Amino acid sequence: MGIDRATFYNAACIAIIPMGFCYPGTGKSGDLPPRPECAETWRKALLAQMEQVQLTLVIGQYAMDWHLPNRTQATLTETVQAWRTYQPMMWPMPHPSPRNNLWLKKNPWFERDVLPELQSQIAKLLVTT
Repeated sequence: MGIDRATFYNAACIAIIPMGFCYPGTGKSGDLPPRPECAETWRKALLAQMEQVQLTLVIGQYAMDWHLPNRTQATLTETVQAWRTYQPMMWPMPHPSPRNNLWLKKNPWFERDVLPELQSQIAKLLVTT
């Protein structure tokens, strides 16, 4: 995001909202997916109260499925590659997990092309807040 720790944790600037508000447990290859009723029950109501959201990082497949239900891209990679389609509000992103280091190595365009644009947009928005 190109911001310092203090800005990241400043609730007046940044909101961090998970897809689920409870820990779903551990599966064979990591955490289980968020429980679908969590987003259905709480997410829409919570976001409706956040009237000043200007940019949303849609992080990972589960968030993409919820925030971008009508997308035409078949995979996470294709969705992230089509990031300009969702501008200026939504930014589809891979999950920043160490498990995705291979994805980042296979997709150098993400760090080269997408991240600088995202950081520039965030910097502009923070100046106006």
